[in-house]
Amino acid sequence: SVPLLLLALLVLFILGPSFTNIIIVFAIARWMLFCRVTRGVVMSLREQTFIEAARAIGCSDQRIIGRHIFPNLITPILTLAALDVPRNILTESALSFLGFGIQPPESSWGLMLASGRDYIRSAWWIVVLPGLAIFLTALSFNLVGVWLRAVSDPLQRWRWLKQTKEAKEAGVTF
Repeated sequence: SVPLLLLALLVLFILGPSFTNIIIVFAIARWMLFCRVTRGVVMSLREQTFIEAARAIGCSDQRIIGRHIFPNLITPILTLAALDVPRNILTESALSFLGFGIQPPESSWGLMLASGRDYIRSAWWIVVLPGLAIFLTALSFNLVGVWLRAVSDPLQRWRWLKQTKEAKEAGVTF
C-alpha cells in the first residue's frame, strides 16, 4: 500500500501535471478500498435472513440484488465517498501547491496558496481565504460523512436521536 501523495507525485511526474491525470491517480489509488467495502457489505448481507427468505420464495438474483442488496449497499458507499472527498481535496491542493497538480490558467486552491505565499506579509488574505475554503470544505464533507454514518447505522442512529432529543429538551435548536 503506497501512500496516495507519493503515488500521485510519481504518476504526475511521469504523465505530467493535469486535472485528468489527478483524477486517474485518485481512481487508481482508491478503487480497491471501495471494492473491499462493497464486497464486505455484500458478504455480510448474503447471510442475512431476509436474503434467505427472498431466495426461499423464489426471487431471482436480479430482484434480490436490486431490491435488497443494492439499497443496503448505498449508504456505506456514500459514507465512504463523503469521507474520502476531503482526502482528495487536500491531496489535490498539496499537489497543486507543489507544482505537480493543476496548472495555470486553470484554478485550484492549492495553486492560489502557492501564488500567494510570496505576498503573505503584505496581503495575508490571498493565502488565508483559499486555506479557509479548503478547511471548511473538508470539514463539511467530514461532517456529512459522520452524519450519514450516524443516521444509517441503527446503533449510531439511536445515540444520535437520543442526543437530539436531549438537546431539544434543554432548549438547544439546530
